Amino acid sequence: MTTPSPTPTLERPAGAPADEGRLAPGLKPRHLSMIALGGVIGAGLFVGSGAGIAAAGPSIVLAFALSGVLVMLVMRMLGEMSAAQPASGSFSVHAEREIGPWAGLTVGWMFWTLLCVGVAAEAIGASKVMQGWFPGVPLWVWVAVFMAFFCGSNLAAVKNFGEFEFWFAAVKVTAIAAFLVIGVLAVLGLLPGSDSPGTAHLTGHGGFLPNGTTGLVTGLLASVFAYGGLETVTIAAAESKDPRRSVAVAVRTAMWRIALFYVGSMAVIVTLVPWDDPSVREPGPYVAVLDTLGIPGAGQVMNVVVLIALLSAMNANIYGSSRMAYSLVQRGQGPKALARTHGGVPRRAVLASSAFGFLAVLLSYRWPDTVFTWLLNTVGAAVLVVWAFIAVAQLRMRRRLEREAPEQLTVRMWGFPYLTWVALAGILAVLGLMLLDEDNRVQLWFTAGLAAVLAVTGLVRGRRQAA
Repeated sequence: MTTPSPTPTLERPAGAPADEGRLAPGLKPRHLSMIALGGVIGAGLFVGSGAGIAAAGPSIVLAFALSGVLVMLVMRMLGEMSAAQPASGSFSVHAEREIGPWAGLTVGWMFWTLLCVGVAAEAIGASKVMQGWFPGVPLWVWVAVFMAFFCGSNLAAVKNFGEFEFWFAAVKVTAIAAFLVIGVLAVLGLLPGSDSPGTAHLTGHGGFLPNGTTGLVTGLLASVFAYGGLETVTIAAAESKDPRRSVAVAVRTAMWRIALFYVGSMAVIVTLVPWDDPSVREPGPYVAVLDTLGIPGAGQVMNVVVLIALLSAMNANIYGSSRMAYSLVQRGQGPKALARTHGGVPRRAVLASSAFGFLAVLLSYRWPDTVFTWLLNTVGAAVLVVWAFIAVAQLRMRRRLEREAPEQLTVRMWGFPYLTWVALAGILAVLGLMLLDEDNRVQLWFTAGLAAVLAVTGLVRGRRQAA
């Protein structure tokens, strides 16, 4: 029986020149391996975890563990689909095939918007780090430098993205590994000049749940959004020489990476430093631990790591948004002009994605408390919407492939279909928890509005094409 092409977005449209309408498989296995390894170490972990610890206390370990299980299930589902039928549009392609064109349009452009707004937020964050070192240089100068540099590197060749992410990931992995080693030694009382704190910080200062279930819920929501961005590795895998194997390796190692980097580091932090210490929020939990242990230059070391994490996320978001836009327009879900490629790179999509990100930066300067805040709220719950579409698409694709092409299922979702339903229920539960908090509730309504507009647009387009 005929099955869908495993790499539809890599095919060149009929009549197009040889260098147009086709992506080049320029990512090497070492690129994908390091992107998969370092991709879980994002700016959310270094920058955003302090607020979660301040809200949940020691129970932030439980929050990250629960959200980590949900993320592992989502990544396993996405890995199953991406290994079976790799595509640069990833879950957008799968949603279009299994649910309908309107679903592909909705989840694709929502993810594109999420990544572009992320580019702006990360550029601003990285520029603030630089301004701390060079206070005489205006913030906008650093924003312009970073935007121009990463836009230019992504315009040149996909291997540039791979190389930058390879070295960024190497630094992040080395930093978090060193932190964990030092932290574990300190917890065990084996670090020279330090005594083991035992369980004093876990049971004191209000106990394991100092702010009750409300604090745990707040920490859970913070931890969920810290995991955002893991999906990019399945997009990148489509531009490797062996996408099926690359996706399989990345997904199969997701469990221990999440447990080690996120849950492990949270456990070290709340064991070594009181959760209510003001330094946990500012300058941040990792700096607080290193300062407590008397590590010289801890603040500056972590500033470098945070800067690298922000630049890494910025680079990955420009790449991921451009590939998502390219895939969407290739499928007739956006402006045709963005479908052209040069040297295997969708340069117009890169420029469009970078331009939107830069526009968001300008909005943050001109209307920081209105338009830019609305933009941030619009994508506040977008990752949860993306995960929900992934779960529904996987339910349908798995059943179809089991009938039509079971040999394509090289990566299989655990406990199908039960764990898929568990993941979907977990996603809906997190969305429900957002309704309990006023700030999160605003984000939820804004995101729901964007999803509704995109879904209606997709349905209208579909009916016009059918007519």
